[in-house]
Amino acid sequence: MNVKSETSQIRPFVVCAVLRGVTFDEARYNSFIDLQDKLHQNICRRRSLVAIGTHDLDTLQGPFTYEALSPMDINFVPLKQTKSFRSDELIQFYKSDLKLEKYLHLIESSPVFPVLYDSKRTVLSLPPIINGAHSAISLQTKNVFIECTATDLTKAKIVLNTMVTTFSEYCERKFEIEPVEVTYDNGESLIYPDLAVYDMEVPLSSINDIIGVSLELEEVTSLLNRMQLHAECSKCSNSQCLVKVHVPPTRSDVLHPCDIIEDVAIAYGYNNIPAKEPTWIKPLSSTELRDLLRTEIAMCGYTEVLTFALCSHKEHFAMLNRKDDHSTVIVGNPRSADSEVIRSSLMPGLLKTIASNKAYPKPIKIFELDDVTLRDETKDVGSSNRRHLAALYCGVSSEFELIHGLVDRIMEVMAVPFKPTGGNDGYHLETSDEPEFLPERRFSIICKGKHAGKFGIVHPKVMKNFGVTDPMSFVEIDIEALL
Repeated sequence: MNVKSETSQIRPFVVCAVLRGVTFDEARYNSFIDLQDKLHQNICRRRSLVAIGTHDLDTLQGPFTYEALSPMDINFVPLKQTKSFRSDELIQFYKSDLKLEKYLHLIESSPVFPVLYDSKRTVLSLPPIINGAHSAISLQTKNVFIECTATDLTKAKIVLNTMVTTFSEYCERKFEIEPVEVTYDNGESLIYPDLAVYDMEVPLSSINDIIGVSLELEEVTSLLNRMQLHAECSKCSNSQCLVKVHVPPTRSDVLHPCDIIEDVAIAYGYNNIPAKEPTWIKPLSSTELRDLLRTEIAMCGYTEVLTFALCSHKEHFAMLNRKDDHSTVIVGNPRSADSEVIRSSLMPGLLKTIASNKAYPKPIKIFELDDVTLRDETKDVGSSNRRHLAALYCGVSSEFELIHGLVDRIMEVMAVPFKPTGGNDGYHLETSDEPEFLPERRFSIICKGKHAGKFGIVHPKVMKNFGVTDPMSFVEIDIEALL
């Protein structure tokens, strides 16, 4: 297989192999096709990383070339068709095909399309869309040529190894795979498939500590052999005993010693591992605090709810009378309008809960204690989570004093004293300008000199936006600001 330099513009890698003397029956043939489909959907990421092509080698003549040409220069008869198409015409033709239409975007906007030819300029395939009809495999096929074009070389090698190791059993000479030399214009030459076995060493003590059992070396090696991993003692002394594991090309899922330990646990049987009370697990301080606060608020007569972390941009801003302050994390490719942003406030979720339960007897008293997400440029992921507490009262009147009383109770159990004049050792209230609340009935909670929360009577316009007719009062506090 000769690879032209132009392919670097679209799908730069290709790996190949040959299975000779294959005997197909209907079940084997269907399984062969099904394996390709399954690989395309998972590890190939819907053909965006790797596209598999399988061909009847007896209908082709090597050597082969992998090129990238203008769509106007590629003509061939695609699989299951009798008419020859130019590749740009083929893209339009398959836009009405439910199966292939979802792959067209991978090359549609590119100035060049990838294509594979044999020595007679017969088209093997137009990856990642369709193979050529000339080299289609059938039940009578004996010699199978497999090519995988890719944007990710590692994934391509894994996919090729999976294909050939799975079906080499049906070759005339079992488990024999014929390699293919892939050469590039820069002179680089590689042989595929790469079926090298790599070794991994895992301390026996780590295996026993993580699983929670006491196994001897012979038991561990026997269990790993049952999981198709050949194991042996690598180094053993009074202080350390290492298990050397030979990972075959059929086990591309083994990436880390933890994967080896998991296989030992599976072979040993999870139900055979004795249950133990963990002594080294301690909950986070914020988790302990959350559980204590949930109990306190429930004793005040509020019912806990759990709402979705994703919401629409409109619900988070326009429906709350807010302007977008660019503090919210935006979902790059949302599945629906209800999942455009990650919430930075618990308020939209509680208001939607009230709107969905308008027929419920009044008053309704609900609360939520969960995480919100804010943009944070100091973090490597660009955002950070904060644990917030929110409570909402809905009844025939707003009962603003009940929400105010809940704020005082939360501060009391948090041992934060009220300091009307302010200070760094307590909390006080200041008039706020939050647009989701009524003017003169909205306050900020200042704790130890920092903004820690807000509460007030919900603005009638916000109530109308969410379809709620009964008056409401709402409070939201950043619990971490109180620690």
